[in-house]
Amino acid sequence: METSVLLVVSLMLVQSQCFIVPAKPGVQKKNVKGIKRMEDKQNLGPLSDLIPFQSSDIKIPSESNALFHLVFERFPGHVWTQLFKSWGLGVTSAFFNFMYWNKNEDVVREMMKKDDAFFKNKEAMSDLFLKRLKFGTAGIRGPMGVGFSQMNDVVIIQTGQGILSCAEKHIPNFKESGIIVGYDGRHNSKRFAELTASVFLNGGVKRVFLVSRVCPTPIIAYSIRALNLALGIMITASHNPKEDNGYKLYDSKGCQIISPIDKQIQEEIMRNLEIEDHIWNIDRIRDQIQPCPLDSVLEKYGQSVLDGAYDLGLNEKSQVVITYSAMHGVGYPYVNQLFKLFKFKPLVLVDAQCSPDPEFPTVRFPNPEEPSSLDLAVKTADQHGSTVILANDPDADRLAVAEKAKDGQWKIFTGNELGALFGWWALHRLKSKQPNAPLQDYYFLASTVSSKILHTIAQAEGLKYDETLTGFKWMGTKTYDLEQEGKHVLLAFEEAIGFMDGTHVLDKDGVTAAVRMAELVAYLDSQGKDLHQLLADVYDKYGHHLTHNSYYICRNQVTIENIFHRLRHFNNEPDSYPPSLLNGKYSVTRVRDLTTGYDSGTADHKATLPTSKSSEMITFTFDNGLVATLRTSGTEPKIKYYTELVASPDLKDKNELNHTLNEMVEAIVSEFLQPEENGLTPRPI
Repeated sequence: METSVLLVVSLMLVQSQCFIVPAKPGVQKKNVKGIKRMEDKQNLGPLSDLIPFQSSDIKIPSESNALFHLVFERFPGHVWTQLFKSWGLGVTSAFFNFMYWNKNEDVVREMMKKDDAFFKNKEAMSDLFLKRLKFGTAGIRGPMGVGFSQMNDVVIIQTGQGILSCAEKHIPNFKESGIIVGYDGRHNSKRFAELTASVFLNGGVKRVFLVSRVCPTPIIAYSIRALNLALGIMITASHNPKEDNGYKLYDSKGCQIISPIDKQIQEEIMRNLEIEDHIWNIDRIRDQIQPCPLDSVLEKYGQSVLDGAYDLGLNEKSQVVITYSAMHGVGYPYVNQLFKLFKFKPLVLVDAQCSPDPEFPTVRFPNPEEPSSLDLAVKTADQHGSTVILANDPDADRLAVAEKAKDGQWKIFTGNELGALFGWWALHRLKSKQPNAPLQDYYFLASTVSSKILHTIAQAEGLKYDETLTGFKWMGTKTYDLEQEGKHVLLAFEEAIGFMDGTHVLDKDGVTAAVRMAELVAYLDSQGKDLHQLLADVYDKYGHHLTHNSYYICRNQVTIENIFHRLRHFNNEPDSYPPSLLNGKYSVTRVRDLTTGYDSGTADHKATLPTSKSSEMITFTFDNGLVATLRTSGTEPKIKYYTELVASPDLKDKNELNHTLNEMVEAIVSEFLQPEENGLTPRPI
């Protein structure tokens, strides 16, 4: 019976990607009460007596490892034995592995502060130690804390070791080409960056750059091509809550990685879990890393952005006062440098938000998409007679924009509205600077859940348009591919206030976006207009594109699966989807399912965009021009919906169009998502 139980547990550990690593060859093993342990110098004493299992996979260090033994001061020995019994072999083994590898005393002391209920909660302990943050195309991101499922030194080092091993196998001359590591202003970001640099230096990489100060994510993406490097890593959790941190990986093109590279890295992480002691010595890396390249890189970056400038004279003359917030992040020095280069008047600063602060003390969420995050910026702008607000998120790869209307009310533009403004401005600049440019060689790009306004403009003006899956990893890669064909991308955008204006950075860039938007404001000021009026002109010419995007919170994966299974088997058969809304009032004309690969609008009913079974995403197109996409979030427990009513230019009654949009959105939510039946929580207001 005992053998069968152990076999079941072993299978469970493999499936959960637990980190049970056998002792290294050549290390002497000694059997103490059935426990084979790793021995440093001498007998371990009573610690092995606490473990109620027979296993060769539990790592127990010598008594000289004071940090490891520190955690066991939390309870008397017999209490630990009872805890191990309740946890089971899998959790106990993973717990010992983590504590064995960890050399950060703060992590241990933080764990010792936990109450008794924390240690007695087997499910919570299993989540922390048996599960692992899985490396995906967006890297890793999650709460900071103890265990393999959270962000900490052990996970950071093991992730770096996996990337190093993968790069050695798949990138020719990787160790000669090198890598750059950057970090934002969050708790532990600098330390995570230093440990990452240590991994690569100790792995024999000859060119390892580590920035000497906090910097925006797009600067790291730009640096890769500027310095001719193989990879770039940015330690950031972007706009996530203060408890989180993250890790983004860029390839030699300066693009975020795409599949199957993420899967290859995950496999290499699992093959390279052992951590050598010298990796932890970050003091010794300071003499080995390359000099910080930021100053020279920023000079090149500034010139790249300046090459696309419209009219510096208009910038100098503009009387519009612009207020800026860095959202407690890293953007201000970099945005300020560009504004000086572009000859703008000094920005009005939201002083409390323009220096990095990992506590984000003045906002509920450090996300400029959330309207409340701009409250202090609005107050500051009103105090200084400012009519435009620009706000980056904490790692400055996104941009929010607000403008004070003639009636004194502030409007925060949606990401889709900003996409329309940026698209118009990019095309206007091209036509002004290169009136004979072959427009058929120029592209607009957008993610599939973003507004179709760029598609409409492209059709009307003779440009090309393409859309990708959600995420700039796809748009950056698509841009690179088009460049190789001799084509040009004017603008790429996604509705989550991410914009790529130009191709000097193949990722969303809130620093460049800030100065481009300021240029547009200066141009409109010279024409006696503002952003409100331009947006109205765009929609008047090309047709209203009305959007309504939101989400529901759902923490039950089974519920999420059931919701999407019902939509795919509406008539109790595969690929049978809801045919209409409101008893046939609005008919579905096309369904594209990028989870299963089904597309009713293609000849073979196969989707042309990449598909992924690991995430849910279905798009419905209706007979009146409404497009609705339902998808799950890759980083948050959310079911998101994106809707847009694309109207022809002759339909001018915006109120009537909004009525139709709202009616259809309410029906999509009630008939497709069924929030009451499924216990979904609406988006907080």
